[in-house]
Amino acid sequence: MNTVHHMLLFGCRIPASTSSSWDCGKNGICKDESSVMYAWARNAPHPELPKDVGFKVGQRSGLPYFVLQIHYGDIGAFGDHHRDCSGLTLTMTTKPQPFIAGIYLLMSVDTVILPGKKVTNADVACDYTSYPIYPFAFRTHTHQLGKVVSGYRVRDGKWTLIGRQSPQLPQAFYPTTKNLNIKYGDTVAARCVFTGEGRTTKTYIGSTSNDEMCNFYIMYYMDRKHSEPYMSCVEPGSKELFKHIPAEANVPIPVSPEQMHMMIHMGDSQGTSITKAALFSLHLSNHRINEFLTCVCVLDFHYQEAAGWPQSPLQLGQVSGLAVDSNSNLVIFHRGDHSWRADSFNSQAQYQQRSLGPIQQSTILVVDPAKGNILKASGRNIFYLPHGITTDKENNYWVTDIALHQVLKVSGDGRDAALITLGEAFTPGSDKNHFCKPTDVAEDPETGNIFVSDGYCNARILKFSADGKYLSEWGSSDRRRHIPFLIPHSLVFLPDKKDLCVADRENGRIQCFLAETGEFVKEIKKDEFEGKVFAITYSPAGGKFIQLSGLCCSCYSPSCAGFVIDYPTKEILDTFRPNTKDFEMPHDIVQSQDGSVFVADVASKSVFKFIPESKLLFFYIIDSCNVLHDAYTVFGENVLVVGLALFQHTRLIEKGVLPAVITTLLLIPLVLVISMGVFLCWRKKSMFDLGSLNLGNFFASHKGYSRQGFDQLSTEGSDQERNDEDSSDSETEEYSALQRPQLSS
Repeated sequence: MNTVHHMLLFGCRIPASTSSSWDCGKNGICKDESSVMYAWARNAPHPELPKDVGFKVGQRSGLPYFVLQIHYGDIGAFGDHHRDCSGLTLTMTTKPQPFIAGIYLLMSVDTVILPGKKVTNADVACDYTSYPIYPFAFRTHTHQLGKVVSGYRVRDGKWTLIGRQSPQLPQAFYPTTKNLNIKYGDTVAARCVFTGEGRTTKTYIGSTSNDEMCNFYIMYYMDRKHSEPYMSCVEPGSKELFKHIPAEANVPIPVSPEQMHMMIHMGDSQGTSITKAALFSLHLSNHRINEFLTCVCVLDFHYQEAAGWPQSPLQLGQVSGLAVDSNSNLVIFHRGDHSWRADSFNSQAQYQQRSLGPIQQSTILVVDPAKGNILKASGRNIFYLPHGITTDKENNYWVTDIALHQVLKVSGDGRDAALITLGEAFTPGSDKNHFCKPTDVAEDPETGNIFVSDGYCNARILKFSADGKYLSEWGSSDRRRHIPFLIPHSLVFLPDKKDLCVADRENGRIQCFLAETGEFVKEIKKDEFEGKVFAITYSPAGGKFIQLSGLCCSCYSPSCAGFVIDYPTKEILDTFRPNTKDFEMPHDIVQSQDGSVFVADVASKSVFKFIPESKLLFFYIIDSCNVLHDAYTVFGENVLVVGLALFQHTRLIEKGVLPAVITTLLLIPLVLVISMGVFLCWRKKSMFDLGSLNLGNFFASHKGYSRQGFDQLSTEGSDQERNDEDSSDSETEEYSALQRPQLSS
């Protein structure tokens, strides 16, 4: 379960593909209707068929094929060529069973959840017109906006509960009310309750994680002579009928501390995290604030490339730096028609192409992070070879130019005026008044002090006051190890800890220091970095790093990637790469206020956008009486994560909330490491063995999986490095059973 989030077993007349495995997000599950026969979600109960009950399968049953759909938490788990042993074992018998199992699906197809609306109900109801069925299990399914799903039998005006569950708990089958039957003349009804809080646009029924679904599954059995393996209902039902639905249908399901404890998981042995606990502050009405004792969210997350971004191509040169301004816009720093080539500098680090003049194009672009369109352009006729960029609270830019060997503070109002200039133009040096190919700037937002990484020639960090006065400098490394910096390439200031961290590129490590004194604090160095760390950024809310790693050509491992790292524990929480094409030379990274992550790629002259693909597994507030309160999270609002960490922290909106409340929320620890056993793969075992069919053995990564790495040079002539192989991953949610023309699968 460190690899697989959940599995669904379908029965098909005609599979969507004749291959042994395929991408069902692109190709679908079945060419005709698909019937969910079984569902497994990690840590959910293990349902058993009642005695003398079985699913009728095979050619004459109308379900000649099984299709096992596996939803992976992170395909990065296959980077070491291991096989995936996840699967189901089905016990087969030729003896007819007295009772045949089937699935009845109630599904809303036209619900629209309005943005900001606290409660939206999706109702489904149909008259039952077949032979008696005996429900024994139920399953609920929504995406992150679902709060509770309930299913009922209505007979002679009386509503009898079939099953009721929070869709944020493991979405497997749970036992129904005992001794229940549904017969001719009854009505089968279900209600899904959603909240539109935190959304800014309408949410429709659909198959992606940005859409919603409302599914209530009933697993039943019926007499073999009259068996029907699959039935469905998509009718909304009458408003008059649902006036009488029990009040419980609109009450959230309490999640006990034991359930919470059961749900929290950490990563696999490689450090790749599939599920993480995250803490949210709440958007609550004031009368709720004094009631809460604990609030908890558990998320399953992974960063995926945002398809179709930017909406229109950006005309960029080599993209060397990224930042986010105080308006939450993306700032891109690029080299226009200039480029760093092997002959750009001589052996004394002097720039050899001054005759070209400064870059005439706008090198600083302010871009809408949602659509990618350019909002403002500046930086003409100033720079020769741009490198790093940082914004201050007035939206001015601190930038470095490796050809000029200078650090400049440039006005952000479009006047292209240098407000402060540090270093002597085109003159490399190593004293306090000179730099040699400086790479990046970080700012302490409280004092205005800046820190400069210097850089390709000098192995040092320099500290200046807000007005550019030299304060101090230090070299690299833990004094105990005496390993100097080897291209300090990227800086990030940690405002909550007052630390300064350095991406020491060629040493493949992150080193952190006390910003006040330069005293060494810690080092983060992992085998997974493959010897290169190009850029880092940080999330104060979650204490998380995001960093980029590069490779050398001789390495037999996946191409360069981004990593989410827990700062306190140094644990790798997530790994991500593009889907459309590989990074060629990722150079800088930043996160916008909506949680999106942007990566600048020098070689491909492009910017990648990544969005957190997440699902709220459960969310609850309990008071001293263990009563669940009506609380909800505000996704996408005031996201403070400044890295690849998905840990989103939404502030209390209402005025007058005491700081102690926020402090209490932030101090609740939710980290539990669940150690996993080792799955044994039986590669040579037949698919049919003693009556058992194993549908998991053929899901494996192929031997020889690799990606071309970097052709790393000693200087940033390596900006021209590249790798070519594509990768892809589908995160399409289940779209069950009934295939309707207006809904994509």
